[in-house]
Order: sequence, then structure tokens, then C-alpha cells
Amino acid sequence: MAHWLMKSEPSAYSWDQLVKDKRTNWNGVRNYQAANNLKAMKSGDRAFFYHSNEGLAVVGIVEIVKAAYPDPGDKTGRFVMVDVKPVMALKTPVTLAAIKAEAKLKEMKLVKQGRLSVSPVSGEEWKTICKMGGVKP
Repeated sequence: MAHWLMKSEPSAYSWDQLVKDKRTNWNGVRNYQAANNLKAMKSGDRAFFYHSNEGLAVVGIVEIVKAAYPDPGDKTGRFVMVDVKPVMALKTPVTLAAIKAEAKLKEMKLVKQGRLSVSPVSGEEWKTICKMGGVKP
């Protein structure tokens, strides 16, 4: 199982909305690197749900329930989306400031490529953030 981080602006789509919806498609990604990360996802992979712009924190964990398929909003046919469902909220949101302050996370894509909306997370990064958030990896 691979691990990922997916960003969403809470004003556009929040963790609470995902919990209410029980499942959603992750669409609208138009950055090629982020899209390639979506294409690499497999059903059963897990991802951190990160609130960007407002909140700046990992707030939950989602499961990829449908691997990449064409995003109908992309008229070029180049971009894809995946389906996700909520697994659990973190007991304590892990802020970007806390992530940047943790030496074990200094190489994390969220830190190195802050604008990337979908990024891989290493196994060690996954364990560290889960521990910081008060949940089991």
C-alpha cells in the first residue's frame, strides 16, 4: 500500500463535507506532477486529507476506493481523478508549522514542493504524522 497527501481548500471541499458525503471523486487536478501522482494511486492506498489555504493542517485519512479514470471536466482528455472515502479524522490536526518543525519530515514533498496538490508520502513520514495526529498508522 502506498501513501499520499491530497490538498483541498476547506471553503471548496472540507473534511467535514467528505465525512457527510461518505465518498467523493478527487477531480480538477491540472498540474502534471500531481496528475501523475493520481495515476499512480491504487485502490486501497491511503492518503492524508490536508486543508490548504485555511487551516494548513493534515486533518484526516482517506482511502482510495477507485483508481484513476478520466476527469470529465478536462476537455483535453489528459487529466484523471480518483474516488476516495474517509477512514478517520486525526485526533489532533497536524499543522504545517508542526510538520516543518519535525526533523523527520524535512524532506517531505509538502515541505519541499508546497504548491503540489497531490504528493507521495514515505512510510516513515506516514508513521510520524500519524503519531503526531494521535492515530495508529
